[in-house]
Amino acid sequence: MSTSEKVLKPGDTIGILGGGQLGRMIAQAATRLGLKSHIYCPDADSPAFDCAAEKTIAAYDDLEALEKFAASVSVVTYEFENVPGETADFLEARCTVRPGPLALTVSQDRLAEKTFLREKAGVAVAGFYAVDTDTDLKTALSFFDGQGVLKTRRFGYDGKGQAMIRSEEDEANALEVIGNQPAILEALIPFDKEVSVIVARGVDGDIRCYDPAENIHTNHILKTSTVPADIPREVATAALEMAAQIAAGLEYVGVMGVEMFAVANEEEGYDLLVNEIAPRVHNSGHWTEDACPVSQFEQHVRAIAGWPLGNPGRTSDVVMENLIGHDADAWQSILSEPNARLTLYGKAETRDGRKMGHVNRLTALTP
Repeated sequence: MSTSEKVLKPGDTIGILGGGQLGRMIAQAATRLGLKSHIYCPDADSPAFDCAAEKTIAAYDDLEALEKFAASVSVVTYEFENVPGETADFLEARCTVRPGPLALTVSQDRLAEKTFLREKAGVAVAGFYAVDTDTDLKTALSFFDGQGVLKTRRFGYDGKGQAMIRSEEDEANALEVIGNQPAILEALIPFDKEVSVIVARGVDGDIRCYDPAENIHTNHILKTSTVPADIPREVATAALEMAAQIAAGLEYVGVMGVEMFAVANEEEGYDLLVNEIAPRVHNSGHWTEDACPVSQFEQHVRAIAGWPLGNPGRTSDVVMENLIGHDADAWQSILSEPNARLTLYGKAETRDGRKMGHVNRLTALTP
């Protein structure tokens, strides 16, 4: 059997690169399905360690540690997209890696990602232009009416590595703001809503999508995801189709988050533009834990194990709220709410801007 067809059995071990809350929740889902988890992370205080049968505390470029890790697991996955490409390649030569390194290669570089989305997946994206110098930036701005969002091509998240350009004054120090790194200028989109779709693809090519969520951010960090999103049914259907196209185009295995802008059009509907993809379980999919028969975390485990995908249907309406920093101090109050489902991440230190947990508030399913 080739590694692309490998099917795990209960009792096997999945390896997870990254020890944060996403790795923790993947490990919890694996345990429910009779699988063990081995967490690999350089941070000794990783909250995912609490839920794993084994752990390795080592750098992502520690080849000896990676060799032992690969030998101890049946499949490797990851909880964050900035796993070094060399690490993924090293592991893939020794064991099954799902999703495959192609998804990392595409998602780690915004220019590669936008190019793939537009030219390979065939979905709409905002205009973009590669920027390496001040001259590049001036040229790019000339295409976008002097405005845009300058983003580092690599390693940006939660608003980091970005500079908004609305004036010549903004332009003057934009590259300095992002550390003079290779960048991409994206057209400034007057969107009305931000939505996201959680899509899963199995080893056999089966694709399942969860209902689109409508997302609100505070200080560039996701604050709430509301399902159902307040968009017309045909727009929701289009969002699901776009997410499925992307997963198929990458020959993806696992769960992926696809973030989109909904832009009002003259027909009183919305046009969708894909903003970015995240090749992993996604913050905006945490609502699936309590509002679906199969959560995004179980779905991811099923996919990487080579098992049949589960039902992504929704059993209730829901608002997921991230508990950021000291929001989590209200845990006792949240527990007293009759329709609230609290998840805390077990992090030892509370810091401003740090995701400490989330709460899903359930209501009756909209007819």
